[in-house]
Amino acid sequence: MTKQTAEIFTLDEVAAYLKVGKRTVYRLAAAKKIPAFKVGGAWRFSRADIDSWIKQQSMEALEGNQKAMGAPGRRGNKEKQK
Repeated sequence: MTKQTAEIFTLDEVAAYLKVGKRTVYRLAAAKKIPAFKVGGAWRFSRADIDSWIKQQSMEALEGNQKAMGAPGRRGNKEKQK
């Protein structure tokens, strides 16, 4: 395991890394929407887990865009049924 993949972030560090507010990171962690764990009541984040989560979010966004662009419009289907 390299030093970078073993790195643990605080909430403040993750907020800076993701360029979002601390409150946003706290809400994501509390809702279990971002990989996190608590140590003594304080949120902690594995850099490797955060990097994987970012990749996953990016892939899901790409897949959603591809489905939206490739899927036939509902309006067109209704017109064909009439």
